[in-house]
Amino acid sequence: MANTVIELDHLAKEFGDETVLKDINMTLNQGEIIGLIGPSGAGKSTVIKVTLGMEVASGGSAKVFDTVMPNRELLGRIGYMAQTDALYDALSGRENLKFYGVMKGIAKQDMAKEVEHAAKVVDLTGDLDKRVAGYSGGMKRRLSLAIALLGGPELLILDEPTVGIDPALRRQIWKELGRIRDEGRSILITTHVMDEAELCDRVALLLGGKVMAFDKPASLETQYQVGTVEDVFLKAEGVES
Repeated sequence: MANTVIELDHLAKEFGDETVLKDINMTLNQGEIIGLIGPSGAGKSTVIKVTLGMEVASGGSAKVFDTVMPNRELLGRIGYMAQTDALYDALSGRENLKFYGVMKGIAKQDMAKEVEHAAKVVDLTGDLDKRVAGYSGGMKRRLSLAIALLGGPELLILDEPTVGIDPALRRQIWKELGRIRDEGRSILITTHVMDEAELCDRVALLLGGKVMAFDKPASLETQYQVGTVEDVFLKAEGVES
């Protein structure tokens, strides 16, 4: 039986009078990619923030490595990429990577190799010594992803990592994510790109703060009697009958 890396048990989150998450139950196992899909405002980012302990749950529990977050010791085992880029514009891409590498506890002798590998995956090698202030939005997303990949984390949590990234590079990034999964590491990813959802081991469809469906893409397609995850999404939303 695979080890459970993330366990969400009857998770609920309210902001004032608004209930954003209602009774979320979900697991992520070792060596698995789970895709979290749903329309804007469905609660995908909130699931991630509560899981990481950035927001406090209103009910139920969220555990990472069998521990309630936040936990400083565990943060070193997690690579996180938020929807908004937390970068230092005055520094170069390389300096940003080194700064976060030090924060992650990467050894000095390993730093250059780690930075080069992460930059290569996201195709930023030629721009590493440019100031981030001069980066495009897509380049900033790629740098944020490179930072999340640093240090070979056991768990990657990526919130819309491929927004603004061209299809060829997106394919390259997914190849790397597949390699990470095959190494026995785990990935939780939110995406709006439905062909990316097809590449996940299991997909959780979030609608109105609830998990409407959670299974392998092929199983969901059979269950909803449609041909693609996109059609599952539309049918669950009631857009198509």
